[in-house]
Amino acid sequence: MDKARIIQYQSSFDAIAQRIEIEGEHTHIEVWYARELQELLGYARWENFAVAIQRAITSCNSNGGNDLDHFREVTKMIKVGKGGRRSVSDFMLTRYACYLIAQNGDPKKEEIAFAQSYFALQTRKAELIEERLNLISRLETRDRLRISEKQLSQNIYERGVDEKGFGRIRSMGDKALFGGFTTDAMKKKLGVKANRPLADFLPTLTIAAKNLATEMTNYNVESKDLHGELPITQEHVQNNESVRSMLGERGIKPEELPPADDIKKLERRVAREEKALGQDAQKLPQAQAVGTEKE
Repeated sequence: MDKARIIQYQSSFDAIAQRIEIEGEHTHIEVWYARELQELLGYARWENFAVAIQRAITSCNSNGGNDLDHFREVTKMIKVGKGGRRSVSDFMLTRYACYLIAQNGDPKKEEIAFAQSYFALQTRKAELIEERLNLISRLETRDRLRISEKQLSQNIYERGVDEKGFGRIRSMGDKALFGGFTTDAMKKKLGVKANRPLADFLPTLTIAAKNLATEMTNYNVESKDLHGELPITQEHVQNNESVRSMLGERGIKPEELPPADDIKKLERRVAREEKALGQDAQKLPQAQAVGTEKE
């Protein structure tokens, strides 16, 4: 997601934030209303968005929280045809509630991906939101590679290749992708310990490239009904060569890209942030002791 898009989304989410002034405490809490949030998160129907809300409520309670501290069901009047008005159900939501809704939404939606980072951060600095979006993108890309490699391992095991054979196939694929550098050679080049997966230290682009080649191998192993280590190795090498060629057309050589931060450290960082978000989240005050104002 580019910087301009991030700023556009940020402006939209900021615009619907409201402040609850807590009587007698000289402080306030930011809240969002679900009906307004629904549109920004790309949901056309309230019924579908309500499902995400209910999942978020369940998640809140499962994490040891109290949903009443973060989700307050309210009613609001909306305009209908010919100047009429009718009441509809809505929810007043804390930042934490909005975060949980985003976590339980459709991750393929760009709006959802933005919201997960927007509500996870107390700051509204676009560069920090962008940094977290990039971090989450790398973690998700790494997870997709794990899944595709696990599927490949299962596929080829059923076709006469053992675990050591899978390691050789994967290494030959790396050699094709990295212009002659084997997996071990790339680890030495990037300063990765021998007992750690190379992919844990690769930038998002390279992880995505490895995943694409692996997905292609999975598809062709099944569609061509390949058996045995040699034909599967040849298939995987060809797919990695194709991906390398595609990158090369854009002036990218995977072996020349710098290493990225250790995925395991990033996973622990995100886990700490998410835990702190739930523990430190502001709670909704008593209904009779608040007043709302638009920011």
